[in-house]
Amino acid sequence: MLKKSLTLFAIAFSAYIPFAPLAAKAETTATYYSSAYVGSPTASGEPYSEGAFTAAHPSYRLGTVVRVTNLNNGRSVTVRINDRCNCGIDLSRAAAGQIGLLSSGVAPVTVRPLR
Repeated sequence: MLKKSLTLFAIAFSAYIPFAPLAAKAETTATYYSSAYVGSPTASGEPYSEGAFTAAHPSYRLGTVVRVTNLNNGRSVTVRINDRCNCGIDLSRAAAGQIGLLSSGVAPVTVRPLR
């Protein structure tokens, strides 16, 4: 029984995907939240606000501050990760507007963690 429990633990532990390291800079695709999510709780527990400079990311730790740069126009914004997503990065409406993402809805970006 103990061996079976340890084996299951080893399998579960080996399947763990660690959070992205803070030194990583990555190219990905940015989108932005629909207005339908305003007031909905994020993974951090705070309600989503269109006016906040926040974002959802699949692997950075909640609370991580990142710099997102739109590769189409060079504009950047600093946001705090407060939610999870299944895409590259999902920005709040305010953050998307700052980098010129509202008209296209999607753009290639670099994401660089700051702290």
